[in-house]
Amino acid sequence: MVFFKLSKLIIMMMFMSGVLSFCMFRNHILNVLFSLEYLVVTVFFVFYLYLLMMGYDLYYILIYLVFSVCEGALGLGVLVNMICMHGNDYLSSFFILSW
Repeated sequence: MVFFKLSKLIIMMMFMSGVLSFCMFRNHILNVLFSLEYLVVTVFFVFYLYLLMMGYDLYYILIYLVFSVCEGALGLGVLVNMICMHGNDYLSSFFILSW
């Protein structure tokens, strides 16, 4: 029981630090991708603890990990494409492209 109370505190700290890093370091796309991946790990931890408490199979975690890896690969593809086209990874130059 103490473990689950402690895990709730750890989850809250992980989520708040992920959101804070997402808001503070939004100049470069790579920093934004790191923050989003950290939030994905936080959601993975929540999902894992929920499945353990309820006694469900852990196959759902594998499906979640597949989708999160695809999301990370897509983000890295956007990053590489932007660096090849513009020479930097500033998020502000990404918004100039939409004009």
